[in-house]
Amino acid sequence: MAAWPSPWLPLLLVGALLAFEDWLATPTCSGGSTAPAPGDLRIMMVSDLMLLGSDATYADRFFRNHVMSKLFVKSIETLKPDMIVVLGDISAMGFELKESKWIDVIDQFEGILGQYSELPLHIALGDKDIGGCANLDDSFVQHMTKHLPGLDSSGCGTFEIGNVSFVSLNSVALLCGNNPLRFSVEKFIEKENNHFQQKMVNEAGHFSLGSIEREGFNWRQNSMESGSGPVVLLHFPLYKFSEGTVSEPLVSSSLKERGADGRRSDQLHALPANSTQYVLQALKPRIVFSSHYGSFSDYTHDDGTREVAVPAMTWKITGVPGFVIATFGRKGIMTVRHCLIVPKWYVMSGYSIFLFLTALAGWLCYEILISSLPAQSGRPAIDDDHQLFSCAKYCLLAQRNPYTQGDHNTVGTEY
Repeated sequence: MAAWPSPWLPLLLVGALLAFEDWLATPTCSGGSTAPAPGDLRIMMVSDLMLLGSDATYADRFFRNHVMSKLFVKSIETLKPDMIVVLGDISAMGFELKESKWIDVIDQFEGILGQYSELPLHIALGDKDIGGCANLDDSFVQHMTKHLPGLDSSGCGTFEIGNVSFVSLNSVALLCGNNPLRFSVEKFIEKENNHFQQKMVNEAGHFSLGSIEREGFNWRQNSMESGSGPVVLLHFPLYKFSEGTVSEPLVSSSLKERGADGRRSDQLHALPANSTQYVLQALKPRIVFSSHYGSFSDYTHDDGTREVAVPAMTWKITGVPGFVIATFGRKGIMTVRHCLIVPKWYVMSGYSIFLFLTALAGWLCYEILISSLPAQSGRPAIDDDHQLFSCAKYCLLAQRNPYTQGDHNTVGTEY
């Protein structure tokens, strides 16, 4: 009788699965310090989640959400951020959704965060959230922003944690031409410009406020030093002038092909040059975080402003998925860490191998179970090929002659 399989086999498979998922969810980060100093502010920047909410398929609900939840939970446990910022495109087709389904997208993301959904959260708007220039509607944006804390009716917002100020802009409106939202965003920028200049007056004394006109914009002359303003959060990146310096690859070569008008396609989905100058001049950003391209880059503009492009936290678009951890020290020191998550084929291959091993173990258990059962009473066991052949021959003869009775050598008489 064959031996029954070890009862440790199922436990071994479950342990292997848990170890694989733990390895799968552990991010690989580069740059900066691993442990924040006391009093440091650590922000987890993610982008382009492209969630479907209640329209998600079964594969999304029972597989992708599970994997994404593992990734977020493990990353938060490992890196311990104080806040999570989503730089747009949290939804895959938010501009086509009704308000109730938009809420489902937010609920889906909170479900992915699990126990860490209570962390402070800020969500900026992307083109997949509110639509592109052709279908940008201010009333729709106003309805959506009611469910996104920290944003006003134009899709902009500002908040402060510790001694770090953040300004979140609706870059979709800045990308488009004349529309009510664009004017609202410009008013918001002007208001923040006044706020930070007044803050400098209170801290450093009096300076003159003239006016300057450039590229069709009329703004107050800003006596703030470059880099002394807030942290600016955008979905669409700023325009990249030739004088800037790229510390990391900006976009893949496939995204640098020129469009029909001769402009590089990576600039077609960036803020116009005049809007870029307006943001840089009015806010004097300490640093800019943007997204949309799907890959990581670290760029320094000609005025010294640093812009970090946050990669997509999804496998639905090209590029290496990941996120960014930004740490703001108490003494003004700022570090940026680029973290990678495993490619999709790692995930698919790992789970496929686990399913194969589980099926193989189940088949082996079944075979061992069958071979360990005793033969049925009254039925002789077939020990060799000769007996098997004789039995098959008798069955064939019996089927040919329905009048066969008694011994198999006796043949009935036909009438």
